[in-house]
Amino acid sequence: MRRELFENSPDNQIWIEGESVNPDSKTLFTISSPAGEATVLITPTEITPSKARMFVQAPPERVVTGNQVWEKRASGFIKTLGYVLSAVLITFSLLSITGYVKARVVLTDSMAPSIRSGDIVLLDPTTHSVPKIGDVAAYTGRRFDGSEVGIFTHRIIGGDAVNGFIMKGDNNPTPDVQRPKIADVSGVVVFKLPFIGKVLNPQMLFILVPVAFGIWLIKDALSDGK
Repeated sequence: MRRELFENSPDNQIWIEGESVNPDSKTLFTISSPAGEATVLITPTEITPSKARMFVQAPPERVVTGNQVWEKRASGFIKTLGYVLSAVLITFSLLSITGYVKARVVLTDSMAPSIRSGDIVLLDPTTHSVPKIGDVAAYTGRRFDGSEVGIFTHRIIGGDAVNGFIMKGDNNPTPDVQRPKIADVSGVVVFKLPFIGKVLNPQMLFILVPVAFGIWLIKDALSDGK
């Protein structure tokens, strides 16, 4: 007796012949390729379409098929992105601790659309970078008595370090009243992390994200080793 394993499948034209000497025999037959998987359960009386994972655990060297291809690619992309993000954050954490980089959360949309509320900006201190016209810089705003009002991150549109910089938010109609001198400028913006400041402050961000990602990597490595 000749039976076709995969009916109506032009790509998998396979037949078996003969009869089983054991009436309780069962055979699982699987073909896998990048195009997908085809599996049947063969008994003496019938051939039933099935899935290999219902009966056996696939070995690591098995060809990834179907949706698993995209799942593997997506997982690889997320893992690579995580490595890059973690490396960047760890680097900036070390630079921040040593004073080479400062970070602050932007609280208003005065610099929109280039910088928005909730963005975290990383600053290169003025000890390393001299502010110039066109740069976006953070400075400490002060009252007439010299007390601090807050820190503003605006663009330098004129002035100089000696006589004071003319600052203006890109989204503001007029320049700032104060003209900060170099002593009041925290640093020049060199990088931006969008939206994250709405959830975490810079200190918590630089600590929690690398730690969380490190834990995930350890868990992932242990899972792969099983």
